[in-house]
Amino acid sequence: MQDDFWFVSDDSGATATLEPPGAAGPHDDELLDAYSRAVVDVAERVSPAVVKIEALHASAKQPDAHRPGGSGSGFVFTPDGFILTNSHVVHGASRLGVMLNDGRQLHATPVGDDPDTDLAVVRIHASDLTSVSLGDSHSLRVGQMAIAIGNPYGFQCTVTAGVVSALGRSLRARSGRLIDNVIQTDAALNPGNSGGPLVSSRGDVIGVNTATIMPAQGLCFAIAINTAKFVASRLIRDGRIRRAYIGVAGQNVPVHRRLVRFHRLPLETGILVASVEPNSPAQRAGLRDGDIIVAFADQPVPDIDALHRLMTDVQVGIESPLTVLRHTDRLVLPITPEESRSRRAGAR
Repeated sequence: MQDDFWFVSDDSGATATLEPPGAAGPHDDELLDAYSRAVVDVAERVSPAVVKIEALHASAKQPDAHRPGGSGSGFVFTPDGFILTNSHVVHGASRLGVMLNDGRQLHATPVGDDPDTDLAVVRIHASDLTSVSLGDSHSLRVGQMAIAIGNPYGFQCTVTAGVVSALGRSLRARSGRLIDNVIQTDAALNPGNSGGPLVSSRGDVIGVNTATIMPAQGLCFAIAINTAKFVASRLIRDGRIRRAYIGVAGQNVPVHRRLVRFHRLPLETGILVASVEPNSPAQRAGLRDGDIIVAFADQPVPDIDALHRLMTDVQVGIESPLTVLRHTDRLVLPITPEESRSRRAGAR
């Protein structure tokens, strides 16, 4: 059957041929092919570096026996076998097994684990491995393509695609600390995807897939690769991340407006000290139960998360001013944070 066409002429007598309404133009197919080619190319380049991680835990009843502790994903980021994954995939495991994309199964040794950012590094003893290219999460833009690769429910090297839905999200780690600069994506993630790479259309890893919100759809999160690069380098160098600690437990509270005005405080909230740990920097500085912390190192601290962000390794061993409200008085206490020695909930 012959196709129908419309002919349109202008005042000069020239004519142009137009396709009828609803006809598919060639540009739609070209765009679809370009999108498909991008996903296919990324999958072919990155999948060989994605691994499945099996964690085994020692049995309490039989010391020599091991019980399954779950599985997740990871990715090789150096040719000599360093693998980046989530802390919750490997934390507490007595043995770790890694299955490569080509089917090889190898024993892995833990290098370092940081529950506060939900990141960990393990290593397999192999050479000339296919490794990923790490990108720059600071250059991300909302709406750009995001491709997730992992092993959901044990289905090896599953590829899903979506977009970067939002940037700068915060996510609560299992340790209680807040992870900043988290990437939100709608690339589908499921149990087993944890620790796998989130990849740009150029094939660069932009995040480490870490969490979903169930039963919501399209709300998935990845730790920004710039955070992961910093943490991985410290874990390889030191085996741990050093953080400052002052030894208080507290809760967020509003500060009375009269005190805010009288002391000219920049914020109207602070941290009520619920308890001070014995022989801690806070106790030595003279901090008391009932004090309200409003600043540390000349930076306002409106809540516990803000104090957490300031408790970096830079502060370890450095005397800094801690500004508190005690009843109606404003006090500045010199305090010297120590390296964190406790992961108990509420300890800072």
